[in-house]
Amino acid sequence: MRSWIGRICIGLGGFLVVAGLLGLVWAPGVVERTPLDVNTTTYLDGEAGKIDVSTGELVRNPIYAISVTRTDSEVSTDDTVAWVSSSCVMIDRGGERVCEDGSADMITAGVDVFATDRHTGLAVNEGIDLPADATPHEGLVNKWPFDAQQETYPYWDGTLGRTVDAEFDRVDEVDGIEVYVYSVTVTRNAAEVAADTNGFYSTSKEIWVEPMTGAILNQTENQQRWLENGTPVLDLQLAFTDDQVLESAADARDNMSLLTLVTSTIPLVGLIGGPILLVVGLVLVRRRKQAPAAHHPREMAAAGR
Repeated sequence: MRSWIGRICIGLGGFLVVAGLLGLVWAPGVVERTPLDVNTTTYLDGEAGKIDVSTGELVRNPIYAISVTRTDSEVSTDDTVAWVSSSCVMIDRGGERVCEDGSADMITAGVDVFATDRHTGLAVNEGIDLPADATPHEGLVNKWPFDAQQETYPYWDGTLGRTVDAEFDRVDEVDGIEVYVYSVTVTRNAAEVAADTNGFYSTSKEIWVEPMTGAILNQTENQQRWLENGTPVLDLQLAFTDDQVLESAADARDNMSLLTLVTSTIPLVGLIGGPILLVVGLVLVRRRKQAPAAHHPREMAAAGR
């Protein structure tokens, strides 16, 4: 019996040691990568002042924004993920929240095609088959890297067509999850403020990032646009809806649990419990081999005569 138990302990201990080593050395490079099957819809709301061309004055209305982001698995590779992101900002008239092409209530809309490194989140423009008219991107676009740090990152600004600094500002909490908050500030830069219309653009963003996964759990923006003569054409404030913040936090919590299991729990159990079982198993096997052989009763009787 001891021999069998010892062999089981040795086998299980060896398995745990191997699993621990894989979790420590190999698993992080595998699990800390953006999935290739992402399809998410993000909802924001707020308020905006949009120019009334008949009066030249800003008219304020409640607004909502919808951003649909999905991966293109046919174009993506082992190291790079391709994205298609469509978004709109609409005046909220109280009806169903959808993007309505051609509607007078549409403030902005667009489609963006880009690719990012599956681990660092940085934009990639080479080695992947993006459409010929896709705008080359730089820096971080739609997520932070796994194991994000308290430092400044280059962040893509689509209005300017270049990166700006996303500076670490503070540690905060979203629905019980510790997050890093990064701030982005653009002050009255020359930009295309509408189709074929040049002017000036400012924005102030705060981005709440869960550092283990790099997921964005909340975002606020305060944006202004002016014509070249200084006439204001847009004054916009947006943020994730309350429900969106909770949904983003729940998704991040699930992903954090998986990462913790694979990269921390399994290595800890494997590299501590595995050697203990190996030692126990070896001791039991050795004791079985060293135990004196039992004598048959007839042999014992003969020896007593």
